[in-house]
Amino acid sequence: MDRQAGVLPVADDYRQLRLRYDSRHRALWYYLLPRARPCFNSDLLRELRRFQTEVVQVNSSALERGTALPIRYTVLASGVRGVFNLGGDLELFARMIQKQDRDGLLSYATECIDVLYPNAVAFHQPVTTLSLVQGDALAGGFEAAISSNVVIAERSARFGLPEVLFNLIPGMGAYSFLIRRVSPDIAKELILSGEMISAERMRELRLVDVVVDDGQGEAAVDDYLAQHFKRANAHAALDRVRNLVNPVTYDELIAITRIWVDAALQLTGRDLRVISQIVKAQDRCFVANQASRELKATS
Repeated sequence: MDRQAGVLPVADDYRQLRLRYDSRHRALWYYLLPRARPCFNSDLLRELRRFQTEVVQVNSSALERGTALPIRYTVLASGVRGVFNLGGDLELFARMIQKQDRDGLLSYATECIDVLYPNAVAFHQPVTTLSLVQGDALAGGFEAAISSNVVIAERSARFGLPEVLFNLIPGMGAYSFLIRRVSPDIAKELILSGEMISAERMRELRLVDVVVDDGQGEAAVDDYLAQHFKRANAHAALDRVRNLVNPVTYDELIAITRIWVDAALQLTGRDLRVISQIVKAQDRCFVANQASRELKATS
């Protein structure tokens, strides 16, 4: 595995992100390390937005000077064993829905779009965005994963859009990203089934580009970078052409988010109880995974 380290081109004072820079391929890895439950809490979203802003600034400065881009690839991964990301902060959602806090829900959802959109359009720069999925990618985690240009997953990774289980749909990009890769019927089925989807099935649907054995994910990303780096400019240009011909726009994502907010505010007590059960299940799973990890570390 080629992991030639280099000096990070951006700040490294984040609390819920861990960064690693591969200087040979000019690839900046960022691992999600959310506090407590592995979901997109508001502080993590703000850190991600700041990180993305720094990436744009660093590369823009190089473009202005006419020098090589310090960052040609970004790699989104997870630092939490067994979980890529479980999506939105359901506990926060439930509180806001109970209070009928439309402004609060819209503000949180907009923060999600403000992170997903730059990744989906590769920062409007000659950059290729990658996601490495190890473990479960659910709801917003699913959306974040497939917002990248390239998705690599380990074989045991699972994907899902469980929102329909509590009478809602995903509202932060799922349909927009899916409809540009699969047929409308398949997109509808994936959203309304609420079922878990294997990495292999995701590859068959062309929502995942590469599937590798467990434990080989980072090596697979390194192999991808080694194979494609010499043609990085061509790949980035093609991605930009694809987005120009069939664009994901910020206005589209925000308009869908507003529909999601209005629908969320209609949830009933039964729906909120299902959300509460899911949150408790997520907490139990996370605690169990952490305990297992600590036990293995001490054995």
